[in-house]
Amino acid sequence: MKITRLAAPECKGGENPMWDPMRGELHYIDNAGWKVHSYNPETGATRTLDMPTVITTLVLRRGGGAVVTLRSGIHFLDLDSGALEMIDPLSDPPPYLYNDGKVDSRGRFLIGGSTANFAAPASDGGLFRLDPDRTVTRLDSGIHFSNSPCWSPDEKTFYFSDSWIDTTFAYDYDIETGTVSNRRPFVNTRALGGLPDGATVDADGLYWVAVYQGGKIGGFRPDGSLARAIDMPVKLVSSVAFGGPDLDRLFVTTIAHGTQGEPTEEGAGALFVVDGLGAKGRPEHRYAG
Repeated sequence: MKITRLAAPECKGGENPMWDPMRGELHYIDNAGWKVHSYNPETGATRTLDMPTVITTLVLRRGGGAVVTLRSGIHFLDLDSGALEMIDPLSDPPPYLYNDGKVDSRGRFLIGGSTANFAAPASDGGLFRLDPDRTVTRLDSGIHFSNSPCWSPDEKTFYFSDSWIDTTFAYDYDIETGTVSNRRPFVNTRALGGLPDGATVDADGLYWVAVYQGGKIGGFRPDGSLARAIDMPVKLVSSVAFGGPDLDRLFVTTIAHGTQGEPTEEGAGALFVVDGLGAKGRPEHRYAG
């Protein structure tokens, strides 16, 4: 196994790596830097789009381009021009903030909602679903800081974290209706030294999660037991995604500066890749609207 720091744009707050097989690129966001980066690992070419405010999520669309969540709400994004089209606005001040999302096989976009009260975090976030007709539905409540949405390979289990309490939950997922039920604790990452951030599930059903502040990537079996723990070069790892032509490279985003007085480390904010992991990912689904 080899961990490499890539010659790609660094971030104040790197998040949300998303492999785009049609372009052969990895898209990832700099939430604190208000940017979307696209990186071609074969050529080393990069492209950067500036956003008008904080960006927290990016998924791809079947019709081309992406869907992104900004502090202002949900938007379509043209990945070439950077043009934005508002889909669903948030009020000002917002009751919650969107953070981290993924798309199911029917083209629905499930989006986490985090508290907007950073001074005294409350469980007023939740889980939301953007349907292809652009209708937004609340699926769950009682979340402080949302992260880690992803599914088991059969889509019968949905994983979703409340990072404030170091816990990833598992839900039963109904692919016919796009609803969740039976929320129960799945993994607590405190034993790995940090909290759960971005995550993905590989083709064999292992749940891979970035352990923020812990400097690790945890690989967990469907029963919640720890199968692998990968030590990363920096502590503030933020998200993971499988990519490359064979989906066997694990790309890892990191954050330059934490909010809890963490010391700045060499390489913090860089994009990394783990090769030789012995696992393969699955293609990410695209929003159908």
